[in-house]
Order: sequence, then C-alpha cells, then structure tokens
Amino acid sequence: MELLPAELRKTLPPLYSQESCPTPIVHAKFFTPDAGWTWFITEGSEEDGDWLLFGYVIGLEEEWGYLLLSEIASIRGPLGLAVERDLWFKPGQINEVLRREHPSAAVKEGEMSDEREGSIPNQRPD
Repeated sequence: MELLPAELRKTLPPLYSQESCPTPIVHAKFFTPDAGWTWFITEGSEEDGDWLLFGYVIGLEEEWGYLLLSEIASIRGPLGLAVERDLWFKPGQINEVLRREHPSAAVKEGEMSDEREGSIPNQRPD
C-alpha cells in the first residue's frame, strides 16, 4: 500500500503552515494493524528525496512529532504487518478527529501537549 499517494501529496499542507492554528486539520491517518500505534498527519514537505511529516502520534505516549515517511514505511508490528493508511479516513480538525477516531486520546482543544514546547497548540522548535 502506498502510504502517501500523489493526490495526498498535492493536498497535504507544507510543514509549519498550520502552526498558528489551535486545531490543525488532519489529512491522513496511518496505523499499525497489529501494534496499536496511530499517526494523524497534519503537514508534510518533501526533503532530500523523502517526506518529512508532522502530526499527532498515539503509541507508547500521545504527542506531536515529526517523522520520515521512509521510517514509517519500514515499521513492522509483532506479526510482521506493515503500517497502513486508513483508506476511509475523513480529514478534519484534530479535536474532531480524535473524538471520532480515538475517544480516549488525551488531547483536548487548547491542551495539545507538544514534547518540544510543553502544553501549547502545535508549535515547533525554533
């Protein structure tokens, strides 16, 4: 499965374009079918032949972070299954998406914890 097909690459906002938005739009959802990890992708830019993505990750922790498309594509869960893109995912604001897709997520509007900046919405390091 292609995680980031051409049509999604065209519509995905570039990195930092939603950083001032308290409820950024999620454009894609990736998940491990056998490991319980989910990535909600809000932005991405092509860099050095790879895609640097930014989004909210639910795994061992729940946090905002950067990831490389090549790294996600190489992940295998305990049963050897690859990361998949949710083909039926509907884009929306992060707070709405988490209520719909992951009701137990800790993110609440205005309280989006970012490992780089503390409890502030979707900000990145300088």
